[in-house]
Amino acid sequence: MSTKANLVLDQGATFSSTVTVADANGDVMDLTNYTGAAQMRRHYSSTNSTSFVVTIANSGTVTLSLSANATANIPYGRYVYDCEITSNAAIVTRILEGIVTVTPEVTR
Repeated sequence: MSTKANLVLDQGATFSSTVTVADANGDVMDLTNYTGAAQMRRHYSSTNSTSFVVTIANSGTVTLSLSANATANIPYGRYVYDCEITSNAAIVTRILEGIVTVTPEVTR
């Protein structure tokens, strides 16, 4: 079961958010050899998406990030997102999901 986490992304600013992944017992997971993917969309059935850069540390942390240039090109508003990790045995686990609120940029 994934963790619900809503994010606020400032249009035109660098974005980064880190989460520690724990197992059912609350122990930090060893994420050696895991890969990750995360996307945000206007709504679940949207064909257009923005992909986060997903960085996984063996110490059990997953970081989602976007450059300032990438966030500048996202129209402000509300989006849905999720993040999945995949083990080297091809087991896919959704670890995060929620709403992304993109706040509008004034300075350009």
